[in-house]
Amino acid sequence: MWERNLQDLVRGLRANKGDQSRFIAEAIDEIRREVRGDDMELKAAAVLKLTYLEMLGYDMSWASFHVVEVMSSPRFHLKSMGYLAATQSFEQDTDVLMLTTNLLKKDITSAKPLDVSVSLNGLSHIVTPDLARDLSRDLVTLLSHSHPSIRKRAVLALYKVVIKYPEALQYGIEKLKERLEDPDPGVVGAVVNILCELARHNAKDFLVFAPPLFHILTTSSNNWMLIKVIKLFGLLTPYEPRLIKKLHPPIVDLISTTPAVSLLYECVHTCIIGGMLQGSSGFSLAQTCVTKLAAFLEDSDQNLKYISLLALAKIVPTHPHLIAEYESRILSSVDDQDISIRMRALDLLSAMVNQNNLQSIVQQLLQHLVKPDSSLNTTQTAAQSLTTAAASTSADRSLTTPSVVSPSSSTAYRTTLANRILSMCAADLYANVSDFQWYVSVLVDLAYVARAPVGAVIRDQLVDIAVRVREVRRYAVQVSMRILEDSAFISGAKEDPKEGCEEVLWAAGWICGEYSSELSDTRRIIPSLLSPDVSQLSSETVSVYIQSAAKIFGTWAAGLTERWDEDDLPELKKVVGSTIDYLRAFSSNPNFEVQERATNIMQLFNFIRADLNAYKPRSRIPEQSNGFADASTSAFDPVGTTDPSFPKSLLLLDPLFTPYTLNPVAPEAQSSVPVPEGLDLDAWIVPEANIALRHEKEKSTEKKKKKDKKGKAKETGLTGERVDRSAARSSKTRTNAFEVGRTQEEVQAEQEEIAKAKARRMEMLKDDPYYIIDDRPKVQPDDVDSIPVVRLDDMPALNSMGSPKATPPLSMTPPPQNLRSASPAIPVSFTINRAGEMPPNAISPKLPSGSLPKQSPLGTPRSSTPSRLVPPSPYPTYEVDEGGVLPRATTPEMIKVTRTKKKKSTTDGSSKKKKPKDTAAVDQVNGNKS
Repeated sequence: MWERNLQDLVRGLRANKGDQSRFIAEAIDEIRREVRGDDMELKAAAVLKLTYLEMLGYDMSWASFHVVEVMSSPRFHLKSMGYLAATQSFEQDTDVLMLTTNLLKKDITSAKPLDVSVSLNGLSHIVTPDLARDLSRDLVTLLSHSHPSIRKRAVLALYKVVIKYPEALQYGIEKLKERLEDPDPGVVGAVVNILCELARHNAKDFLVFAPPLFHILTTSSNNWMLIKVIKLFGLLTPYEPRLIKKLHPPIVDLISTTPAVSLLYECVHTCIIGGMLQGSSGFSLAQTCVTKLAAFLEDSDQNLKYISLLALAKIVPTHPHLIAEYESRILSSVDDQDISIRMRALDLLSAMVNQNNLQSIVQQLLQHLVKPDSSLNTTQTAAQSLTTAAASTSADRSLTTPSVVSPSSSTAYRTTLANRILSMCAADLYANVSDFQWYVSVLVDLAYVARAPVGAVIRDQLVDIAVRVREVRRYAVQVSMRILEDSAFISGAKEDPKEGCEEVLWAAGWICGEYSSELSDTRRIIPSLLSPDVSQLSSETVSVYIQSAAKIFGTWAAGLTERWDEDDLPELKKVVGSTIDYLRAFSSNPNFEVQERATNIMQLFNFIRADLNAYKPRSRIPEQSNGFADASTSAFDPVGTTDPSFPKSLLLLDPLFTPYTLNPVAPEAQSSVPVPEGLDLDAWIVPEANIALRHEKEKSTEKKKKKDKKGKAKETGLTGERVDRSAARSSKTRTNAFEVGRTQEEVQAEQEEIAKAKARRMEMLKDDPYYIIDDRPKVQPDDVDSIPVVRLDDMPALNSMGSPKATPPLSMTPPPQNLRSASPAIPVSFTINRAGEMPPNAISPKLPSGSLPKQSPLGTPRSSTPSRLVPPSPYPTYEVDEGGVLPRATTPEMIKVTRTKKKKSTTDGSSKKKKPKDTAAVDQVNGNKS
């Protein structure tokens, strides 16, 4: 009978392309009939066809036993078909694998080299822990086989066996050591390969191979063999330091003489990870390695540039001064067209930054964010230059195909570059920054040219620097003023929040408010903070602006008290009136936080305006016979005390914001706060039973009366009804009180009513201005669509800020000719507060007891600072009834509570003398009885 073989099956598949599934179904039925026969040739051909179909995705697990039958055939060509099918279809959980143990043992120990070879190849694919345990000793015996090909296959199969059964290495390690001296180079290469793979897991176990491996290193001329041996020594040297001195001469010789770049890189990598660059002898080796790697930076091969930057980044921690000599070459790699090379160059620059080269590296990196064009007008602003460059780039793209995109035009790369600049400057709490005025200007430049993903980082660093470095606050305030007054910056963040840096506006408003004493003109900044355009920003930014406006006015008004002139009154009234008008617009803001802040501060300003309207200049106040002013002349002096020469309301706002100085928080402050005893942070603040009972009371409008255990009636309702508060003392007691005498259906019905009442209550509270609900959309950190774009059109240059003697000019234009690369002309000594403030009861594991001064939980009192903006007022404080201004908060003294004892009559009619109050209090504390 004629049967189809594998070639016929392939021809049939090609001939039935329109209906292959039907043809394959018929072929599988035919194969099922063939594998059940007694003809081994026909059965092997069927298994071979089934193996081909399995490669196309069809299951052949049902034929596993027939595959084993073909594997056991004494004919080699049939046996090879069976092993091929087994390697293709057998899995670790195949049932028939337990039947192959004796078969594999028989083939491995066979006298026919072909049978041994095919069985070793099959074993390496289907080996399981059980097979590895049973066949490992036979496999180790094959390492001494007379045929080199068998020894090579046995070595490679032993690797798979050791992975499944690690104990096999114990009695095979000596045989492997002998094979390193095998006369056949293929066997030696196989042993070196499996040693490299096994040493990755535990290199210490392979130190016994060091002598034969060193012999191979000094005698072999095969570069691929040498690469593997050098990799092995890189793994072994951390466990045997004496190898470093032994390997130094041959590795230096290879680095100096080998023309193979791959071998050279492995030698350098081994020197780095093996600790060979340490000590006096290691310095010359490091210098040689750096020289060789630096030469690759100018090579046209991109692969050489990549591995050179990768290796140099590993040498920087130990020899940064050697890498610094090639700083210009490394910086040129940042402009490479290959993104992988640019990223490796950024990694290397981040690792080699120190206090001496930080400014130069940052200035070079800023040039890649805004690259100048020689064809552009040099008098253009940065925004105009960027617009022209973008237009020319678009025109070039339309004319030339394909186009070469500038490496700095990628938004993702620009964001990464800005993040690298921020991270390398802020490393170790700005340890490498020596000029904080320069760094503040860099942050502002990044705010103009970078995108929204770095806006939050810029905001945090601006605030952090202003808090930690006292000497830079005046400059930071001046920079913030420029940002707040820049309409282009505000309109860019307002038009497209995804591309603008609105977070920087938040930081500018906060800095101006917190350090308003450093402002040169406080009246000019308040309209910028409260302008109608601000209302289109986020609610967080608007809230900070409103609070800062109140702080700025309070500082300015307090300063007027020192130089008060009657001519300032009209201007003061004008500023107060305009501020109230601004705040009135914010009082109807849809956001509750903005609405509440605006309303509260507007009422304070109404308070000030009323006082200003009632104020009469001293020259117009009629003098009384006793020398005091008329008590009725001031609405805020009901007791008739002496009035100052200025309106007393000028000192109303400043004490609300300036009693304490804001100090930085220590990095370990939160972790050093001990958890109070008995506090369970995972427990519910309100037990679930109490929540259910509270909603039970809210939904009980349909129920009339219920009696508790004592028979007292309780009336409950949503509004207006009396609630028995004694029932809320214990959740367990109340739950039992409600559940006594009720069936399970009633309890379930009540729970459903509770859920409905809760839903109604949440719907009612949704529009309640006194109930805060966080309904902001959750923005993922990787949401690229939410990234604002900054608009740089008509961007002004900040080059005329502040006094030229006190602060250096600020450059807001990032082109290289305008970016500062040096410190100000007049050096300023900066002191950064790195320690920060610790909680008063914190237990710091790093700092000894008493090393930090004790500070108030609210900060340091303003009176302890060297200079105070407003001196203490010599006039009495306000004593106003409800709605008035509270005096400055002070720490109250402890109140000693005592209990007076009644006089007890004695038998003789005399009364027992009572102890003094303080003695009675002591007795109560000590538990004494009188």
